Amino acid sequence: MTNAERAIGRRIEAVKRRGKNILVGLSGGAFLRVHLKMTGNCLVVPDVRLRAATVRAWFGLEDGRGLVLDDPRALGRISFHEESEREALFAGLGPEPDDAAFTVAHLAACARKTVKPVKLLLMEQKAVVGLGNIYAAEALFQAGIDPKKPSSRISGPKLRALHGAIVGVLRIALDSAVAAYEQPGGFAEGENFPVAVYGREGEQCFRCQSVIRRIPQGGRSTYYCPGCQK
Repeated sequence: MTNAERAIGRRIEAVKRRGKNILVGLSGGAFLRVHLKMTGNCLVVPDVRLRAATVRAWFGLEDGRGLVLDDPRALGRISFHEESEREALFAGLGPEPDDAAFTVAHLAACARKTVKPVKLLLMEQKAVVGLGNIYAAEALFQAGIDPKKPSSRISGPKLRALHGAIVGVLRIALDSAVAAYEQPGGFAEGENFPVAVYGREGEQCFRCQSVIRRIPQGGRSTYYCPGCQK
């Protein structure tokens, strides 16, 4: 039986989030796990029959509307799970940025365990969840940390600054996402987020007027200010 077939006839009872995953709670002790990846949007459309060509998955509702995954690059994923699978499914994820478990001490402990560049540590979702490429770059800029710096070599004061920057950046990101979703049409990642470095290669830093640089890290582009981030 496919994921879609297992969802037929169930009632949507809740919508929650864990890290970058949208969890659609279903009747009968099950849930859909939706990961939007880079270009996905999870939307309710007024008529499931009139879905866009870029919709990759859809679920028809009783009143004719549809819950759809609209994803131009087809990177997003939807999977069906029983409630009993939840703990194992997310066992490798770190704490949420607003959880009491996400402390400076926790971040420092994660950093001490590895010499990998701090940007890659943040992107792994093990030290803290919710940081995508844009927000990781912006948090590192706010904390004044070079994204190439080995995690275990970051000082205590810098780690405290990074902890505060992560929480602050994600709060602003949440507000910007809500504002974007309230507007008609599609939603692009971080479209309303006030970036300081991301996507600004070759432009001057707002703080020190150094030229913003871009480097490849982990298959993604990292943007940073060589003047502000040491």
